[in-house]
Amino acid sequence: METLKSLFYILIFPGLLFSICFGLILSGIDRKMVARMQRRIGPPIMQPFYDILKLAGKENLIPRVAAKKTFILAPLIGLISVITISLFIPFYGIYFFSGQFGDIIVILYLLTIPAVALIIGGAASGSPYASIGISREMVTMLSYEVPLVIIVLAVGAKAGIAISGNVTFSLKVIEDYQKLYGVNLANLATLPAALAFLFVIPAEVGTVPFDVAEAETEICEGPLVEYSGFYLGIYKLTQAVKMFIMGNLFVSLFLGGINFGNTILNVLFNILLIILVIVVSVSFVRSVVGRIRIEQTLKFFWTIPTVLAVISLILAYI
Repeated sequence: METLKSLFYILIFPGLLFSICFGLILSGIDRKMVARMQRRIGPPIMQPFYDILKLAGKENLIPRVAAKKTFILAPLIGLISVITISLFIPFYGIYFFSGQFGDIIVILYLLTIPAVALIIGGAASGSPYASIGISREMVTMLSYEVPLVIIVLAVGAKAGIAISGNVTFSLKVIEDYQKLYGVNLANLATLPAALAFLFVIPAEVGTVPFDVAEAETEICEGPLVEYSGFYLGIYKLTQAVKMFIMGNLFVSLFLGGINFGNTILNVLFNILLIILVIVVSVSFVRSVVGRIRIEQTLKFFWTIPTVLAVISLILAYI
């Protein structure tokens, strides 16, 4: 029975099937919202599904100079890592493989794998455009990882010290804290960290204004320039699933603990909150801001989000 339950978690909900479908729906909602904000009709919400199916049916072209095995495996590793993350983030009281001490550390490690996979895949292609994108991706990753770690420390300190007297890295403890003391988004100590996390989401997902690594109009998709067909679709799928993962992680860290006493209502409410978070942090920003330069990205994340996260960390200890 436990084996069947684990397989259901991995393959259906919240794992492979749900993560992919909801991630693509989120991507469709994002595109539709941006279009509406810019007074366009925009594509249908189901357009990302059509795009993935179209890419899956196209020919896979691999450059002669490419390291073939690495070129093929890199996008698959990135997708597997983000789907694995979905198993560690609870859905309003529903725990899958989370609830253990240190699950946030596992999530942080897994979050770096898609970016590393993009770097390795781009390097394996042997393209000069990819090499430019790789360097940009490295700098971007270093930029947002600093505030992200401090955000997690601030939330873990606030919840852990109140519950057990020590900093916690368990999402279950953080959710228990919010059940007792209210959501972290409404807490003065963790509010700056929540604002900083909203800045991190578009950088993690790789959307405007932090899509400097791909920059279609400048370096022809950067690390993805030589990818086509099924493998390009895998990268796009990874980006969509990551959008769902980051939205769900924000909900768990800052809006957890609300319980309607009904599993279905809890899941639906969680889904609505994820959609709201993505619209605010990704769609709205993407509709009003243009792409910034790589040095501006580094300067931005090491100033505003980092300062906000440090303020939360100090207030959490106070």
